[in-house]
Amino acid sequence: MSKLEGDPHFNYSDPLVMQRFSDKDLITTLQAQLHSLQKRLGELEIENAKLSSQLSECPCYRIKDRVDHTLGTDVSSILGEEDIKTCCVREQAVSLTRNKNLKKRTSGHKNTSTQNYSKRFVALKIMYFGQRFYGFASEAQMDPTVESEIFKALEKTRLLVGDKQESQYSRCGRTDKGVSSVGQVIALFLRSNLKGSDQNCGDPGKGEIDYVRLLNRVLPNDIRVLGWCPAPMDFHARFTCLSREYKYLFWTKNLDLMVMESAGKKLVGEHDFRNFCRMDAVNVHNYRRNITSFEISPCSERFGDNRLFAMIIKGSAFLWHQVRCLVAVLFMIGQGLESPNSFE
Repeated sequence: MSKLEGDPHFNYSDPLVMQRFSDKDLITTLQAQLHSLQKRLGELEIENAKLSSQLSECPCYRIKDRVDHTLGTDVSSILGEEDIKTCCVREQAVSLTRNKNLKKRTSGHKNTSTQNYSKRFVALKIMYFGQRFYGFASEAQMDPTVESEIFKALEKTRLLVGDKQESQYSRCGRTDKGVSSVGQVIALFLRSNLKGSDQNCGDPGKGEIDYVRLLNRVLPNDIRVLGWCPAPMDFHARFTCLSREYKYLFWTKNLDLMVMESAGKKLVGEHDFRNFCRMDAVNVHNYRRNITSFEISPCSERFGDNRLFAMIIKGSAFLWHQVRCLVAVLFMIGQGLESPNSFE
């Protein structure tokens, strides 16, 4: 390319200049400049689209458009730009006020639902099929758990009067993954239809919220509330509990039931079960527990020559995984893999 070719004052109509360049060079130069102009035009169109989008979001111009549409004329000819900006500021102020009022109404509704209602301390009896749950307690950090589903139902029905600590929540015990229960008990404060003085008069359920029906309507089908009762303020579902009972169902094929029952009877009484549990040295310092009864009894179900039996262990309290460990050893004794004197 020559020096003159890049000159903006380059005159292609000058006969002298045209003599120095061929038609081919001229066409190439014009095409290059045309391409450059088209590229710049595309960039300007993109910038214009962005600015138009930002402009359309501006409140002052939305006001201007509405007024233009109403009056059928350009409001700028009537109002100055400063007037339009003033309208914009006013609209933003109104919007902020509306948001504040909405937050106040929401906050007030929340306080009413948790503080202004009457409440009463109750115990709920619950049953559940544990096949799909990661145990009862929500502290397992795995979902779903039975406890997490119960609290979802309590929140959905607006029966809660606070979090677990505020409602003085307690549970009888925890069950492991896959374990079912027909008599789990929890205690906590729930919303009540009755004032404090009315809660202690006559029939405790008269005029009261039907907790059982209300909760069972929103709970999953594998969790049911069996009943409820008012509880004294010093009641604690775990520490007030007098006894707990575990039942294991199993088929008897290849098991010596007499040897198993004889070994199981040695568990009755107060013993140190630290070798038959999952250690929890942080929370547990006493590993002595009292087992009050042990029995193996037949059920009515049969499958050919095989019959279903139930192993029932009852005690005042149990350690973490204690029953699971004891049953595992008893099955090994029944198969002849462990000595019947393993519990001595």
